[in-house]
Order: sequence, then structure tokens, then C-alpha cells
Amino acid sequence: MSIIVNLDVMMAKRKISLNELSEKVDITPANLSILKTGKAKAIRFSTLEVLCKELDCQPGDILEFRND
Repeated sequence: MSIIVNLDVMMAKRKISLNELSEKVDITPANLSILKTGKAKAIRFSTLEVLCKELDCQPGDILEFRND
């Protein structure tokens, strides 16, 4: 079982770079990169909220559960 982070997919759909998103949501590029690559162990709802607002998407567009 695993949670897949599709932040890179949403960023590509919205044509926004990591640095640009970082500035808009006030999260360091390093922390966004950790999240984007799926290396994060947790995400705060407040972080998920600002990402969804900026990317105009739903939490399920960024996070996905796979029962492998």
C-alpha cells in the first residue's frame, strides 16, 4: 500500500515551475521538491490547501492511494 504524490503532474498541467510555485505558496523549493518526489512522510492540511488553491485542483488530484 502506498500514497502516490502527483504534484509534478499537476504542476505540468498548470505549466508552473517548482520555483514559481514555491514563491506563490511560500514553501521553500527544497521542501516542495521533497514533496514532489514522494520522499515526504507527511503533509499538513494547510500545505495541501495552499497547493490546491494555487493549482486550482482537489486534494485527490495531488494525492493518490494505490493498493499494490
